[in-house]
Amino acid sequence: MNIIRASENIADEKAYLYKSPVGKIFLCADGSNKYLTNLDFKADKKFIKKIIKDEIDNPNIIKKTKKELDEYFAGKRKTFTIDLALYGTDFQYLVWIETSKIPFGEVLTYSDIAKKVSNRAGSIARAVGLAEGKNPISIIIPCHRVVGKNSKLTGYGGGIENKEYLLKHEGFEIENLTIIKK
Repeated sequence: MNIIRASENIADEKAYLYKSPVGKIFLCADGSNKYLTNLDFKADKKFIKKIIKDEIDNPNIIKKTKKELDEYFAGKRKTFTIDLALYGTDFQYLVWIETSKIPFGEVLTYSDIAKKVSNRAGSIARAVGLAEGKNPISIIIPCHRVVGKNSKLTGYGGGIENKEYLLKHEGFEIENLTIIKK
């Protein structure tokens, strides 16, 4: 997986529909169709002008993303090879890069990520949570693998029920929104 930092939002105005076990997912590529720029559970009406449902018109980056998501949900893929372009603040970018390193079947806390991206005294775990909430490419940049203290499942842009589903898919046992064992 190659991750580049975009200096501006380079997403195309088209979103491609992917039907997953957790519901509809909207995929966007950059204008050149070399990079995935967005994977979201909601179609953002501010940017997306057209939703493409037909598989025939999908650019290669979208076809590859759908194939790898199919493999992930079928239990045949644990890492992604999709090229990504991320647009965000310096801090968000650092958080997303660290989050992209969390292996399948493992979790880190917001505090763990905070320690990796900052040497400042004090807790910036909440800022990490806010950055994770702005993650433009969930699942592939696995913010569902970031949990609160005591392995408690907290916020997820795609809905807490989807975070729970994804973690169970990766082998975790969860009770009352808390990971009880792997």
